[in-house]
Amino acid sequence: MRALSSLLVLVAVPAALAVKTQDFKTCTQAAFCRRGRALSARAQENPSWSSPYSIDPSTISVLPGQASFTAGVKSLLYPDVKFGLDVRVHKDGVVRVRMDEVNGLRKHYDEAASWALIAEPDISPEIKWSVGKSDVRAVYGDKKDIEVVVAFQPLKVTLLRDGKEQVVLNGRGLLHMEHFRTKESAEEKLPVEQPQGDDSQVVMQVNSRAWFEGETEDGYWEEQFGSWTDTKPKGPESLSIDISFPNHGHVYGIPQHATRLSLPTTTGENAFYSEPYRLYNADVFEYLADSTMSLYGSIPVMHAHSAASTVAIFNAVGSETWIDVAHPTPRSTETHWISESGILDVFLMPGSTPADVFGQYTRLTGTPALPAHWALAYHQCRWNYVSSDDVRDVQRRFDLEDMPVDVFWLDIEYAEEHKYFIWDKKYFPDPVDMTRDVEAVGRKMVVIVDPHLKRAASYPVYQEAQERGVLVKSPGGSNDYEGWCWSGSAAWVDGFNPESWDWWTSLFKTAPQGDKWTWTESTVDTYIWNDMNEPSVFNGPEISMPRDNVHYGGWEHRDVHNINGMLFHNMTFQALKARSDPPKRPFVLTRSFYAGSQRFGAMWTGDNLGTWEHMAVGVRMVLANNIGGFSFAGSDVGGFFGNPEPEMLVRWYEVGIFSPFFRAHAHIDTKRREPYLLDEPYKGIIRSLLRLRYSMLPVWYTAFREASVTGLPVLRPHYVAFPHDEAGFALDDQYFVGSSGLLVKPICEKGATETSVYLPDDQVYYDYFNHYAYRGAAKGKHVTVPAELEKVPLLIRGGSIISTRERPRRSSPLMKYDPFTLRVALNAAGEAHGELYLDDGVTFSHQDGQFIWREFVATSDKKARGVRISSRNLAAQKPSEAVDGVALATYDIANSFVKEMLGVRVERVVVFGLASKPNKVQAGGRDLYWEFTPGVTASEKRQGTTSVLVVKDPDLSVTSDWEIVVQT
Repeated sequence: MRALSSLLVLVAVPAALAVKTQDFKTCTQAAFCRRGRALSARAQENPSWSSPYSIDPSTISVLPGQASFTAGVKSLLYPDVKFGLDVRVHKDGVVRVRMDEVNGLRKHYDEAASWALIAEPDISPEIKWSVGKSDVRAVYGDKKDIEVVVAFQPLKVTLLRDGKEQVVLNGRGLLHMEHFRTKESAEEKLPVEQPQGDDSQVVMQVNSRAWFEGETEDGYWEEQFGSWTDTKPKGPESLSIDISFPNHGHVYGIPQHATRLSLPTTTGENAFYSEPYRLYNADVFEYLADSTMSLYGSIPVMHAHSAASTVAIFNAVGSETWIDVAHPTPRSTETHWISESGILDVFLMPGSTPADVFGQYTRLTGTPALPAHWALAYHQCRWNYVSSDDVRDVQRRFDLEDMPVDVFWLDIEYAEEHKYFIWDKKYFPDPVDMTRDVEAVGRKMVVIVDPHLKRAASYPVYQEAQERGVLVKSPGGSNDYEGWCWSGSAAWVDGFNPESWDWWTSLFKTAPQGDKWTWTESTVDTYIWNDMNEPSVFNGPEISMPRDNVHYGGWEHRDVHNINGMLFHNMTFQALKARSDPPKRPFVLTRSFYAGSQRFGAMWTGDNLGTWEHMAVGVRMVLANNIGGFSFAGSDVGGFFGNPEPEMLVRWYEVGIFSPFFRAHAHIDTKRREPYLLDEPYKGIIRSLLRLRYSMLPVWYTAFREASVTGLPVLRPHYVAFPHDEAGFALDDQYFVGSSGLLVKPICEKGATETSVYLPDDQVYYDYFNHYAYRGAAKGKHVTVPAELEKVPLLIRGGSIISTRERPRRSSPLMKYDPFTLRVALNAAGEAHGELYLDDGVTFSHQDGQFIWREFVATSDKKARGVRISSRNLAAQKPSEAVDGVALATYDIANSFVKEMLGVRVERVVVFGLASKPNKVQAGGRDLYWEFTPGVTASEKRQGTTSVLVVKDPDLSVTSDWEIVVQT
């Protein structure tokens, strides 16, 4: 839900509004961005441009036995201002580059990385730095193919592989860390030209700074935006750095933006956008479907990709940041990062594959949390279900129409006067009983808890926060900040204050805790939605908090703005985890996020519109979040605003069932659009789509297990799945689901009856529904596939085995003991592979080895002139890879969860592309019942309906090793 300029209780929400771009800054309206872009312009205009920053060789210190070195950095602009450089190589080859002002008047904010990283990375003990006359360098890697070079004058850091530049810092000379100064002692800058000649920098005088910084002090001490004045008591402190990828023509990441996946240019004559990409978590009402405007979250990680390699950078900065992207050639990329405050703290990830980069990044910031199994099912929400009876009626209607659903949501109207945790008893007189009714069939409740607290003596949560001193302060730091949000006059919890964490945890206890206020009118199966945590402030600048507000430690809000939302998300995650013993896996949805947020739950793309354009860009945004490490992502099905026609709503459900987070949501002014309200055939189509999502929950859960261990995303664009296929590098309207081999092409246009799907390799792809076989090509190929309204294009790549559960149930927990169907999609060699991961889906017992992890393999059997399909235990072979972040030294194949699941069987095996009709099909010497339909085989080079073998009820346990032999 989004913030409005006034409260719902005071002003009705207009039915049709549009983004008010005037509420949000452009680069030209942000002084530090203007300064950064002007710096870049001066560099481009001056052929002899050179960075004024250099290393003093006499200060270099290489620590014995450590892959790090430190050095002093000086700027010819300000000879008396000193900087310190720290460069280190981690055990996995990541290079960290830090630079900060030394002994300045104040301290630059340097804690962003501490919130993002899971731990301080281990430094490699094997790196040997070589200190030369002009640089420091080190060569490392298993093949000694990686080299990092730090040049002295001007300062430049280069990461190379096989002698080719991969990442270059300050190669264009745009590094500038504005030092702290006092307004009274600010020195006059003389407008002179940059000196020329080889010795120009040596003779450059202090008063010749204008060539680099500009002739005027632009917004150093105060800045106006609308009616707001940002006082900037610390003066200028922005950071500019150019980061180039000389051999990579595509860059991805830096979510969140409503743009293409492969990021278009923002500078130059042929720029696609005129504005840089902005990272500044903001509550943007009805955001544009194609824009570089900042949205709700910020992850400052960028992948750079070519057919030869993938590299990435993570820029650990928490303040507002603008990023220009340029492609000076089709195979190179230049970027310019301009941040309002903070230190230089950049991690260079050498790759060289997408999988390597995801591993390197998630070793820094953590892998996605393995969610509760039910959280991957269907969520039903709107602003608002208005009463306990309304919730019960919605549940009844889903059951009456035989539509599965796992979660019902309550928006802000459940809370009395928007005092979160406090039920409005006029409409919700029995919250616990209502929740128990939902839980009776395995379902859950999610309720909203926002970070603003109503300033009222009758609100115990606010009173305790005030008494404990854990609220954000106004400028100067002496008074609690007062702003305006849903609750009226409000205060904000300061998650940077360590005292706030235990207190916040105590609020979620469902049993009395002495004299502390606790949420006794909830259950341990009541989960949480954190909205408005950018933070959104209705009467604040850019619908947010003033930048000169003060957080714990004296840091200004400008320093920590983009981290703020993650802390609230983290606090709530920890609170839910601590409310039961043994703990259950939390589910917390967040709107605002930062690097590392993937450790704490799910996100959604905010207040989208019910339009085809927003449907399409939502797919790209979810893919971008997967690239940013945050796989548990989705967009509001149907669009938050508007009343989509039935065709659009059906298509949006087709998008939703193939999104990691699957929730329907709607604005308070929209018509009720629960799927059971539709007429036929639309209602029946959506029922089938919901059942399809539920049947494929094993695929999603297995993909999330892999993400929780390796960091590989749940949704994979083509450059991730096929990193050498250049034709797929810019694709962002189709994708693969994990390692399953499922290729999805959502339909996001009105009236479509067919679509073009790109097949990246010389392989057979089978239509999931009608078993039609399509053929790819060595250099990629587009094929036309049917896409009538009731059909989402879904292909299975040859060589894959898909595990599903086909019994319709009201909710996913009721499927726990249901049998499995295996779809074996043979490749041209008659082979296939797939995995299935299961655990209790609720607790953390999987971290103690309570799980099932099976591998299904189909191999060509020349002796039997057929195929062997087998099941084997992967966990016993790969115990260190089995669970999220926890390496098991041993794995007990007879663990208690396995024993509980002994009766769960494989009830059907479907084989696509078999070469000929079998003579017999056996398992353990038993003849099995089967049916065969002839058709195109996997090895043929033609398209058509494939052969299908259906093995019925082989009575094989999902927990044990077995083999099916198909003799032809």
